[in-house]
Amino acid sequence: MWTPSPQRTAGSNLEAFRGWLHEHRGLNLPDWTSLHRWSVQHSGEFWAAVWDWCGVEGDRGERLVESPGEDRCPDPGERMRRTRFLPDARLNVARNLLGEPTTDTALVFRSEDGEATELTRAELHDMVGRVQQLLIDAGVGPGDRVAAWMPNRPEAYAVMLAAAGLGAVFSSTSPDFGTAGVLDRLGQISPTVLFACADYPYGGRRHDCTERLAEVAAGLPSLRRAVRVEPGWLDGYGAGFGSGPTPAVFRQLPFEHPWYVLYSSGTTGPPKCIVHRAGGLLVKHLAEHRLHCDVRAGDRVFYFTTTGWMMWNWLASTLACGATAVLYDGSPAHPGPERLFDLVDEVGITLFGTSAKFIDACRNAGIRPAATHDLSSLRTITSTGSTLVAEGFDWVYGNVKADVHLASISGGTDLCGCLVAGDPTAPVRRGEIQRPGLAMDMDVVDDSGETLPPGIEGELVCRRPFPSMPLRFWDDPDEARYRAAYFERIDGVWHHGDFASRTPSGGFVISGRSDATLNPGGVRIGTAEIYRRVDTMPEVGESIAVGQPYGADTRIVLFVRMSSGHELTDELRDAIRRRIRAELSPRHVPAVIAAVDDIPRTRSGKMTETAVRDVICGRPVRNTSAMTNPEALDHFRDRPELA
Repeated sequence: MWTPSPQRTAGSNLEAFRGWLHEHRGLNLPDWTSLHRWSVQHSGEFWAAVWDWCGVEGDRGERLVESPGEDRCPDPGERMRRTRFLPDARLNVARNLLGEPTTDTALVFRSEDGEATELTRAELHDMVGRVQQLLIDAGVGPGDRVAAWMPNRPEAYAVMLAAAGLGAVFSSTSPDFGTAGVLDRLGQISPTVLFACADYPYGGRRHDCTERLAEVAAGLPSLRRAVRVEPGWLDGYGAGFGSGPTPAVFRQLPFEHPWYVLYSSGTTGPPKCIVHRAGGLLVKHLAEHRLHCDVRAGDRVFYFTTTGWMMWNWLASTLACGATAVLYDGSPAHPGPERLFDLVDEVGITLFGTSAKFIDACRNAGIRPAATHDLSSLRTITSTGSTLVAEGFDWVYGNVKADVHLASISGGTDLCGCLVAGDPTAPVRRGEIQRPGLAMDMDVVDDSGETLPPGIEGELVCRRPFPSMPLRFWDDPDEARYRAAYFERIDGVWHHGDFASRTPSGGFVISGRSDATLNPGGVRIGTAEIYRRVDTMPEVGESIAVGQPYGADTRIVLFVRMSSGHELTDELRDAIRRRIRAELSPRHVPAVIAAVDDIPRTRSGKMTETAVRDVICGRPVRNTSAMTNPEALDHFRDRPELA
């Protein structure tokens, strides 16, 4: 669908990196295949090269990898888990993100209600230094937890950078979470200081947080301070009038020092608190941003995200590339579905990051930004959160921009990064993710761990360690939950529940979550296969498919939310079944097709297939506070079609 020009390929960071490896390491890696093979087989050398080529500030140390030998640790999964990259390195991630206090723009902020702010790196340095004074006054030191319950605003980034500079561990959640959802997360890690907003805009109105803030603060006995981020919130902190910017503190810390605590979705129980190491996450993000996404100094990188989704943390690291991070707070569809494309032209976005569901919504709304917007600054579009269907690729290239690198990427909160990603020097093929991540030994396997041929679906796994594997889970002293999450189902390899297939071109297609995989007649079917056929029908807004035990087997139940002005008729049911049968197989055909008014979602916008499955199977749904619209589950209860 798209092939980069020879000039674009030659000028890419990926080509520059290969040239640097030849000049400084004596390596002859003439193409992607040889580069990826080397990065996997010599991963310690690769991550050291990323550090050196990207100019990470700190002491890299001499040792590249520390791993227990097979004689001391016969379990391959345990060896993978205990591998440490750059074990002697010391650095401060906040220093690497902030860079020098120059007049270059660090953050551009816009909100749906018209607020507009830009901060230079010098101004962000000053804000970080002032927040650090507040934290030091509260007794915060290395290892203490600092939390933010805030919108996607510059102040949230300043708090994160201030905490990281001091060696504190940062964790955030978005203000659309209710009290229970916030306490389910932050209550587990006992933060010392909490930063929160007074209100936030969404969908044309302001939502007050004052009452919930009091409830959250009361539910966190570990707090020494709860700070409302509002005008004047840093009055009294700073270098003083006429003294210049407030200097920020950057403590040199081990590569393994914790930076973030992120949270699993929590739809099947209390959220897992995933601790991520500073050095590992920084070098992983640098490889993804600079090599896979071709981000350069001066670029303007945008991702539509909240502070409760890992893409917020991913976006933060683009500062280490010398780029400007573009932040937006509010609804992506207010006052209309073209709002984010307005933002591209308004601030000159070069990388536009979004979710597959946003692209689907734009396609269904029939908008054509190419006809109404300039978009000349835009070089790259990335999509994640769920599978980008082939028709989504069609819509981008036909209605947004023909000459753009569309990178469907997939990874997760578990690694705060990508398993499979884009390649700015390679063709984009319809419906495919282009490449495995550099230094990521990706494979698709059956239940016994055997490699499957291209085109056959199985479990997506990584066979070798990588630096952004979680440091640990919070409150998991024997690491039993960590091992169970990633290493027990398929012995000796990392897996976290994606169902996928490889393509003949070396790419990947993600079919959905393997814990939501359908299994009629013992045949595993990824839900994304069905969604690609159903959600592209004009009568259907979106759909969700789950398995229901039926007799001695499992049957597929498909729920559809209809597009405006359409009804689910018997004729449409027949058309849906015919299309699925013709394009997939008879085994993919749903036994039941029913209409619903709404589909439940997590706070990051993902459909909660497991929760719907629990409802129709009569099982209790755990932790509905993790959902943005738990009331939607009522549409699936007591359905006569499912008796």
